[in-house]
Amino acid sequence: MTLRPLLSRRAVMSGLIGLAAAPFPAVAQTRDGLGAAGLRGTLDATARGLTPSGGGDQTRALQRLLDETALSGETLFLPPGDYFAGELRLPAVTRLAGVPGASRLLGPSLALQSGGAERIFLDGLTIDGLALPTGGPGRALLDIADCPNLIITGCEIGNAAGNALDLSRSGGRIEACVILRAGLAAVQSRDSSGFRIAGNRVEDCGNGGILVHRSAPGLDASLITGNRLARIRADAGGTGQNGNGINLFRAHGVTVSDNQIDDCAFSAIRANGGSNAIIAGNQCRNSGETALYAEFQFEGAVISGNLVDGAAIGISIANFNEGGRLAVCTGNLVRNLRTEGPYTADSPGFGMGISVEADTVVSNNVVEGAPLYGIKLGWGPYLRDVAATGNVLRDCPVGIAVTVVEGAGKAVISGNVIAGAERGAILGYHWAEAVTEDLAGPGADVPGHLTLAGNAV
Repeated sequence: MTLRPLLSRRAVMSGLIGLAAAPFPAVAQTRDGLGAAGLRGTLDATARGLTPSGGGDQTRALQRLLDETALSGETLFLPPGDYFAGELRLPAVTRLAGVPGASRLLGPSLALQSGGAERIFLDGLTIDGLALPTGGPGRALLDIADCPNLIITGCEIGNAAGNALDLSRSGGRIEACVILRAGLAAVQSRDSSGFRIAGNRVEDCGNGGILVHRSAPGLDASLITGNRLARIRADAGGTGQNGNGINLFRAHGVTVSDNQIDDCAFSAIRANGGSNAIIAGNQCRNSGETALYAEFQFEGAVISGNLVDGAAIGISIANFNEGGRLAVCTGNLVRNLRTEGPYTADSPGFGMGISVEADTVVSNNVVEGAPLYGIKLGWGPYLRDVAATGNVLRDCPVGIAVTVVEGAGKAVISGNVIAGAERGAILGYHWAEAVTEDLAGPGADVPGHLTLAGNAV
């Protein structure tokens, strides 16, 4: 059920060996009026001399037909078969369609490239880079820049030496695609706006799954929803730059919802410097580091209704020292955390359920089995205007760890249920050192910047 690289470069170029008979699960045959033979306004490539599975490099013939249909306004339809090609330039208006799982563009030098196109539609194609070595960082299979209307639906894209989709300053939608074994990331969107990335399956990528980045902070407003991502590695190493299922960098106003994300080397979802992010309803399993992360220079994050099962840290809303502030963390379930991560952790270490710092509400969450703290409020002097209310914390050695370093701001800790906290339900910390008695106990000397009420221990 997966793409399988051909056996040798010689066999590829002679066309003697094809892909496996059923490389991907079938997807819908037509989308947006594309991808059906005989559809009015569709040009059958075989009627213009293209021979599927006929052997040889067909780059020139394909390019000629792409240019011809751009002028005629027709959709170029590729009947089932293997089409070996190299670099293809997608013209200003491109409509290219095939039969899902059967119309296959192949080649170790294959690249679909465009700069400044008005409209590009790709539907029902298998696009296979064969993952042969390039001697460099690896080229993208689809390299699209400055296209405001890019629609890719029902395509099966695999074995890219670099990014599978490398998109710059573009918009549109990527839906119902299967993207496997990208050397770098499945989707890399840079300085783009308003992409809808929905219902795709992304697996076995070298450094990232779906990346939405900007060269400078700004509104992006992309919607990333209903995708399934699994086995995202961090081949290039680092401490979080790579290895994330979904990664936002400087991209504001992005919604990440209802995704299923498994086995990422670092985070399932990581928002770095992206303000007004909404991260809601996602299932995140077996993350190598922090499952859900809002970090560095951001203002505004809603992390709500997510399930985290397996991670080194469940949810972190951090870096008040860098301007990270203003968040709602509510209704999440966090469980099965561990103290080991992909690198040696800075103090206080891995094993926290939820960690927050500034201008944040932490409410109605359930954390079970965090081996360090259930919830951590602040770090050193980096605490301001935090409310931790109505949470249920079970079987965490310390239920709530709150900073009592001089200069720390206000926090309200109320109405929480804390069970099985062997070291203390609520402890005050001077950096990583516990320096108070259990503040939830009767007659405890509660520091003046804290308000405690109605916690059940």
